[in-house]
Amino acid sequence: MKKLSGFQLTLLAVFGACAVAGVLIFAIATSSAKSSSVGPVVIWGTVDGPTFTQMVQNAASTYPALSGVTYVQKDPTTYASDLTAALAAGSGPDLFLMTQDQAVQDSGEVLLIPYTSVSVTQFQNAFIEGADPFLIPKGIVALPIAADPLVLYWNKDLLATAGYAQPPVYWDQLFDMATKITQRDDAGNILKSAIALGEYQNIDDAKDILTALILQAGGTLTSYDSTGKLDSAVSKTGITPSEPAVETALRFYTEFADPSKTDYSWNGSLPEASQEFAQGNLALYVGYASEEPLIKKENPNLNFAVAALPQIRAGTHSVDVARVYGLAVARTSQNIAGAQAVAATLVATANSAAYASAFGLSSARRDVLSQVSTGEQTLFDAETIISYGWTDPNPDETASMFQAMIENTTSGSMLIGDAVGRADAQMTQIISGQ
Repeated sequence: MKKLSGFQLTLLAVFGACAVAGVLIFAIATSSAKSSSVGPVVIWGTVDGPTFTQMVQNAASTYPALSGVTYVQKDPTTYASDLTAALAAGSGPDLFLMTQDQAVQDSGEVLLIPYTSVSVTQFQNAFIEGADPFLIPKGIVALPIAADPLVLYWNKDLLATAGYAQPPVYWDQLFDMATKITQRDDAGNILKSAIALGEYQNIDDAKDILTALILQAGGTLTSYDSTGKLDSAVSKTGITPSEPAVETALRFYTEFADPSKTDYSWNGSLPEASQEFAQGNLALYVGYASEEPLIKKENPNLNFAVAALPQIRAGTHSVDVARVYGLAVARTSQNIAGAQAVAATLVATANSAAYASAFGLSSARRDVLSQVSTGEQTLFDAETIISYGWTDPNPDETASMFQAMIENTTSGSMLIGDAVGRADAQMTQIISGQ
């Protein structure tokens, strides 16, 4: 049996809040406890049920605490409301999967891990930077298990036709590429596009793409002050001291949706960006690593490859963003000690690696990412390592804020500076509503 690391043992010890739990957790970490159990633990999430169940069953032979786990797959479109209703009624799960942007919003439903038990330093030494939003002033909201980074998908044929052998490494390379790759008819309608940037509604991950640009420009969207209060950081400057980083990023992002520009390559009347790429009409598509199998399924004949997310030349270090998944213990759980033990066991090195492999993701653990990977997984892991995040007070409301900021700019109803100023005010309101 693979021994648990010191950090894992610390977590398990922390979670042993009572004598019985302590015995069970100790049993998890010893090779002689082949029949140990922590009782029934129900986990909710939106990932594929059979895959999750098989992964847990495989791990249970080494980690007996997992033998009592039951996973319930929920509909992504109703997951949030179903979870809220179930927890309020006291009939919810013991553990549930969440992403880092839900940490603040759902923290009231979670049994937090206090920093007196697991310090910020311990957490950050074990998990990627992109998992930091799980750290709120009162404690740790969830234990990270896997991550899904943004990457750049590129159509080899469309790039080759325009004379490009490789995808862009830096964002400013797009100015020239967009001019040469984008094809329009006599009426100005876009037939083939270089890249999907500039709009919101028909760009699957517009919020996350713009977030990556903001972080690369040295900015962020929120920050905690010295008292632990969350504040808007939308108007703070970044690498360019003369303007907010959000403004720098927004100006670049909306450049490609401006019909008056030579690099104009996208508009709101086009189909979804992911569909356009799968159909061979889009040369460059920014999407999540987990989307690769879907693209292949949609068009098995598409000649494409995957590359790292482009960076800005002025950046001091490479930056990406990732969707980070974590396991949170429900405050209403009827088996808190068991749920805590299962959560700690699932995020252990071997199990985190197994989970990531099962779902085509990267582990959220630094020690797993430091291991040698092969093929495209090497790229995905490298992008996960450089992923960063920000504390989102309410993902739905901030999505509306991002949409307004983008569309106020592309429609010409507001100057970029005014759109950013309005977004700053909106962010302040969203935070105050939490």
